[in-house]
Amino acid sequence: MGETTNKVSSLNPPSGGRGATLFEKIWEKHVVKTIEDGPSVLYIDKHFIHEVTSPQAFAGLNKRGIKVFRPQQVVATADHNVPTINQHLPIKEELSRVQVETLKKNCAEHGIDLYGLGHPYQGIVHVIGPELGITQPGMTIVCGDSHTSTHGAFGNIAFGIGTSEVEMVLATQCLMQSKPMLMRINIEGKLNTGVLSKDIVLYILSKITASGATGYAVEFAGSAIRSLSMEARMTICNMSIEMGARCGMIAPDTTTIEYIKGRRFAPEGEAWNEKLKYWKTLYSDKDAVFDREIDIRAEDIEPMITYGTNPGMGIGVGGHVPSLNEIDEREKPSFEKSLAYMGWQPGTNIKGKKVDYVFIGSCTNSRIEDLRMVASFVKGKHKANDVEVWVVPGSKQVEKQAIEEGIDKIFEEAGFMLRQPGCSACLGMNEDKIPAGKYCISTSNRNFEGRQGPNARTMLASPLTAALAAITGKVGDIREYYRESELVNN
Repeated sequence: MGETTNKVSSLNPPSGGRGATLFEKIWEKHVVKTIEDGPSVLYIDKHFIHEVTSPQAFAGLNKRGIKVFRPQQVVATADHNVPTINQHLPIKEELSRVQVETLKKNCAEHGIDLYGLGHPYQGIVHVIGPELGITQPGMTIVCGDSHTSTHGAFGNIAFGIGTSEVEMVLATQCLMQSKPMLMRINIEGKLNTGVLSKDIVLYILSKITASGATGYAVEFAGSAIRSLSMEARMTICNMSIEMGARCGMIAPDTTTIEYIKGRRFAPEGEAWNEKLKYWKTLYSDKDAVFDREIDIRAEDIEPMITYGTNPGMGIGVGGHVPSLNEIDEREKPSFEKSLAYMGWQPGTNIKGKKVDYVFIGSCTNSRIEDLRMVASFVKGKHKANDVEVWVVPGSKQVEKQAIEEGIDKIFEEAGFMLRQPGCSACLGMNEDKIPAGKYCISTSNRNFEGRQGPNARTMLASPLTAALAAITGKVGDIREYYRESELVNN
C-alpha cells in the first residue's frame, strides 16, 4: 500500500495561520452560523431528491403548512424504484408505483423540476446532475441518498442525508452539520493495464476497511487521480461513503472544466468567466494540514473483486479469500458469517469461480464511458450460455448516446440485455433482483447481504472484470486477456 502517515492537527488554523484545504475553503464559504460547542448551520446550494426518501419529508412540510423555501435549487428524478424494461407501462409493484406517483404530486405542488419517467433527462440522480451541468465545483450538495458523495468528484462538499434532514433543507435551504476531520489519500504513479478507477477504490477499501475513514471528509489526490477522466473520478468519490467517509472530493482542474463546459445547465458568457475565477481557487494549499494522510503507489493496485458482504472485503482477482489465521480474532465471527453467506471457505481462490449473473450499471458505473469500455471489450464475442447479463444505462441521455453510437447493437450481438435507465439491480427495491443463492458480478457499490435480492451473492468489480466474467462465465483476470492480445498482435 505504500507509506501511511498520520498528521494530528487541530481543525482550527494554528496561530500564525496556515493554508486551507479544499474542504475548508468550501465549508467556510457556506457557513451561515456556528453554534458554540455545537454544529454549524450550512447553506446548501443544490438539493437532489428522488422517490424513496422524499415522501415523508413533503408530508412533514404539509403537516406544518409550509412550502419549499427555494424550489429552484431542488432537482427531482425517479430512479430507485423504477422498472428498467417497458417504462411506458404502469409500474407493476404497488409500493414503487405509489412512491413514483407521490413524487410527481409533491413536485407539482411545490414547483420543483422533475425528470420523471418519460422525460429525456430522467436517470439515476448522481448521473444526471453531472451530465446536465447542474453539478459544478465549489458547491454544497445534498440528497437523501448515501452516494451523493459522487458529486465530490467536481470539487464539492456533497453528502447523503436522512429523511428528517431532507425536510429541513426543503424548508430552509440550510442544514446543521458538524465539521468532520480531514483525510487526504494520495495515489502517485501510473496505473497498470486493466486497472480502472473501480479497482483503485476497492483497493483502498481493502487496505483501510469499510470503516477506515469514519468521521472524515476525504480528498483524493496525486498524479494517478489527476490522470483520470471525470467519469472515473465520480466512481471513486461515489464509493468514499463505503469507507465510512462523510464525503469524498477531488480538486477541480482542466479536466473538470472541459467536462462541464457546454452542458445544459452550465453557465455561459460572463457568468462562465466569473465561475471560472472561483473554480480556479479550489485546491488544497501547499501548507494545508490534514488530520491523516495515506500514500499509495498506483503500481501496487491490481484488478480487484470482493469476496464478502461489505465493500472492504476485497482482494486482487488472482488472490485468495483470507485464511482464518490471517484474520484478527475479534473479526472472526463476522468473517465466518460473511463466508457462510457467500458460500466460500477460508483460503478459497475466487478466480475461476462460476458466475450466474453480471450487472453493469448503478450510480457507480453506468455512464457512457463505462458502456463504451464494455462494448469495446465484448465486440465480436458472445456471453457464456449460462450467464444472464444486464447492462443498465444511468440515464436517458446515456441510453440515447449508446444507441446513437451503435453500442446497443454490439450488446445485442453479444447476448447482453441493454435495459432502460434506473438503479436496477444495485438494490432490491425494484423488479431487477438476483435470485437467491446465485452469484452476481456487479459494478455497483454495495455487496451487503440481500442487497441485490434476498440471499443473492454479490461480488463487486470493475466494468472490465464484469465484462470478462460475462463472456467466460467465471471470474477472471483481465490482465491475462491483454497479455494474450499482445502475443497475438505481435
